[in-house]
Amino acid sequence: MGRSLKVFCTPIGFHDAYVAAPSRKAALKAWGSSANLFAHGMASVVTDPKLTKEPLASPGVVIKRARGSTAQHLAALPHRPKSKARPEPPGAAPASKPPKLDPKPSRRKLDAAQQSLARAEGEYDRASEALRDREEALRRERHELVARRDKEIARLQREVEKRRQEYDRAMDEWRG
Repeated sequence: MGRSLKVFCTPIGFHDAYVAAPSRKAALKAWGSSANLFAHGMASVVTDPKLTKEPLASPGVVIKRARGSTAQHLAALPHRPKSKARPEPPGAAPASKPPKLDPKPSRRKLDAAQQSLARAEGEYDRASEALRDREEALRRERHELVARRDKEIARLQREVEKRRQEYDRAMDEWRG
């Protein structure tokens, strides 16, 4: 058999929140409170049968009841004068036209400077790309030159070796 229920109450705004729960901890959980409202005197146990009837019929459910009527709430508000005109504070200047605002600054010069910057960056990017293309063409040209040189040097070295062998044979025959 479950624990017996008690009815607890705490004020919430213009309402009292009632809940039937087995313990203070369960009541705090139902109200969604992380603070111990009982320790601060903000919550209490209710024993009046008229006030406990509805919460005991729905255990764990928070039941809100208005504390006083709307008329009582409005009557408790501080009294305000019905006049719509606000009184001027002492020493304040008489009401006049609002100060004229300066015109919004122009972005024309900023936009022109940004366009000039973008144009210059574009020109330098294109010039840099052209240099990269020229460098690549020069690299290819140098590679072709080195390949031609290596081929020509190898051919000429073979020719020199052939002529050296012919010379050495001719010298051997001459010597006898």
